Amino acid sequence: MAPSSANDRKPTCHVIKAGLEFIGKQALSYTPGISAETVASKGIHLQLVTIPPGGRAKAHKHEAHETALYVLSGESGMWYGETLQDHLVAGAGDFVYIPPGMAHLPYNPSATEDCVALISRTDPNEQESVVLLPELDRIHPAKSP
Repeated sequence: MAPSSANDRKPTCHVIKAGLEFIGKQALSYTPGISAETVASKGIHLQLVTIPPGGRAKAHKHEAHETALYVLSGESGMWYGETLQDHLVAGAGDFVYIPPGMAHLPYNPSATEDCVALISRTDPNEQESVVLLPELDRIHPAKSP
């Protein structure tokens, strides 16, 4: 009898240990948790994201999926909008909402401290809906304000 995959299993509750850290399409470090890949989730994804000191993502958006973050430690700035014209700063204890299809470019303004956030999307796949926007990467310098 062939082993069953996560998609073949009867729905049940799971405890998931943090997965192996990986670098996503956006050039940030992710630690996977709940996803279609780990528990066959159908509409939610939950993982940790770490932006190293002075680090930044590639400009991107998530097609048709909402994103919510909770900043656990450090601080992140984020350019967002059609031409990355808008800006916000979120620190430990702050929640951030990103609507579907919103271009954004997060970065870490600190020279010494990681920014770590819990991130959830309505796309259950770890990287499926990421759309890179290389034409927006040069709008803001590598070290944003």
